[in-house]
Amino acid sequence: MIQKHDALKQLFQREFSKMVAVIARLYGLEHIALAEDIVSETFLQAMESWEQRGVPEHATAWLYAVAKQKTLYHFRRTKILQDKVLPFVAASASTKADAVEPDFSQQGIRDSQLQMMFAICTPAIASEAQIGLALRILCGFGIDEIAEAFLSNKETINKRLFRAREKLRTEGITMEFPPEHMLATRLDNVLHVLYLLFNEGYYSTTQDKILQKDMCLEAMRLCLLLTGYPPTRTPKTHALLALMCFHASRFHARQVSPDDLPVLYEQQDEQLWDQALIHQGHHFLNLSAEGSDLSSYHLEARIASWHCVKEDTTEKWEEILQLYNDLLFINYSPGVALNRTFALYKARGWQVALVEAEKLKLENHFYFLLLGELYRHTDTGQALVHFRKAHTLAKTQAEKRGIQEKIDALGTF
Repeated sequence: MIQKHDALKQLFQREFSKMVAVIARLYGLEHIALAEDIVSETFLQAMESWEQRGVPEHATAWLYAVAKQKTLYHFRRTKILQDKVLPFVAASASTKADAVEPDFSQQGIRDSQLQMMFAICTPAIASEAQIGLALRILCGFGIDEIAEAFLSNKETINKRLFRAREKLRTEGITMEFPPEHMLATRLDNVLHVLYLLFNEGYYSTTQDKILQKDMCLEAMRLCLLLTGYPPTRTPKTHALLALMCFHASRFHARQVSPDDLPVLYEQQDEQLWDQALIHQGHHFLNLSAEGSDLSSYHLEARIASWHCVKEDTTEKWEEILQLYNDLLFINYSPGVALNRTFALYKARGWQVALVEAEKLKLENHFYFLLLGELYRHTDTGQALVHFRKAHTLAKTQAEKRGIQEKIDALGTF
């Protein structure tokens, strides 16, 4: 029974987003909540039916057929089909019999998901709400899982999603590909949301490792979907996908430790890195080099590629330092400045890096951890002060453990 429920859960996560996108594409984003309800009802019926009769041979086709029936019933009952959809179809000079039915063909699903991606990633909605909608509508995560990802509760997440859906309705957002003159700008927003979605999983503080990995894999799946559509198959898209592949290649190495805490980069066993994903990363990085476009994704992907080389060499850190210099020029942030200072330390030594680090004046545990590391070479007392501050500010047990080891190596906490 557990295996059957696990299989249904996997099918739900794989098909939920596709089915919602197809239904919403046909009937409009103003009915997206109803589309979610219809698909949820379909899976509930599947659970009840399959427990009694067994899982059908073509389970996905069964889901599509039931969802189609439920969709037509719901919209006919509310006269939406008669009053809104049929007139629209007639105005579009469509004579296809299936034009008023959900199109669950492979092409229909792909187009619906791409259009849903652009709809959800509209600048009219705040980025946090976009990520929440993406997790629910594009990735098929349940409310409990989204609440866990955000370290929040179901009520807060439901309210956030409700406001986001209302924003889609009041702003009149439609499911369609942007016109050619707007595509580049809208694609930038889509890529940014996928970047945030991946990071939300990769750097999440939730202890649910499966959820962390699934969030990242869903971001990669959506990015890969963009590479299959010529207008969105751009150097930036390939660069972002390369970045994700390089980071994702270290999933297993990050999650293997005796006390079940994430393993920090310095302690990872490189034999556990996924070489196939690293190879894919280099493949997409090479594709991203086409044309003259150089984005922050290009630079971050190249930095991530160097982090897939475990050995410390001057060449490695000089290259990373230069990449961070370039990244600061096109996309300055305190985090990038801090990482650049660490690369400076590895490439040129602690004396040069300490001068730069003192100028940053940041207030996060990474900054004080770096200061502690730099002062370790010249002033043990100052190093301990900064390590203790870093320990206080650290958010995860893995980080606190690593900092405590540095403190213990220098003196008493």
